[in-house]
Amino acid sequence: MCAEEHKNNIRSVIVDDEPLARSNLTVLLRLHPEIEIVSECGSGMEALLAIRNLMPDLVFLDVEMPECDGFDVLEMLGGDLPPAVVFVTAYDKYALRAFEAGALDYLLKPFDNARFELALDRAMERIVQGRSSTRTREHLAVKSAGQLMFLKLSEIDWIEAADYYSCLHVGAKSHLLRRSMAELDEELDQSAFCRIHRSTIVRLDRVRGLKLNENGEYDVLLHNGARLRLSRRYRKQLQSRLNLPGTS
Repeated sequence: MCAEEHKNNIRSVIVDDEPLARSNLTVLLRLHPEIEIVSECGSGMEALLAIRNLMPDLVFLDVEMPECDGFDVLEMLGGDLPPAVVFVTAYDKYALRAFEAGALDYLLKPFDNARFELALDRAMERIVQGRSSTRTREHLAVKSAGQLMFLKLSEIDWIEAADYYSCLHVGAKSHLLRRSMAELDEELDQSAFCRIHRSTIVRLDRVRGLKLNENGEYDVLLHNGARLRLSRRYRKQLQSRLNLPGTS
């Protein structure tokens, strides 16, 4: 594994006093190559030390354990909670307290693979969003073929809305990102990107020019040959960003 891939892995800790329960979680997590299990703990005190020393991204945390329980662990961590904590327990009575303590999800034993995958997807989404927010100027974090990728903003040609996702067009490839157009429009560098339609954002250095279409409206022409609709609402904004003269 190269250094960049290792850096992008999601570091995970499994905490459960039952060896079989830890083993089951390990098997499920190893199906995901982007997940790196950095520690398995059989007690709350072991978990506390591991989380403080290893600073994982994701913790699967049992509730009832020797010495101190899962809630004690979170309380002693104080404000240094991992980005994603998923409680794993056989008792449904702790669910409300778990969410109040900062848990992202609550897996009730026994759970099936589909329920586990849902919890893992939620955790990965939170972690990826947290990482991308610290890399806003240079990267966006996307999940592709089971791997986490940090996509350089300079590589993006244009972005289009795709239901609850945004589709990032990078050369001949495309990547889905669970982020709305409004969020991206606010997050991206306005000197490099411009919204040209409610469902389209372009990278300004990819724009070759504007051309009237058969309806008397302007389309945006990109250097890669793409032709995108320019909404009247965003026309003046694009002209200003590109230092173009006004169009009637």
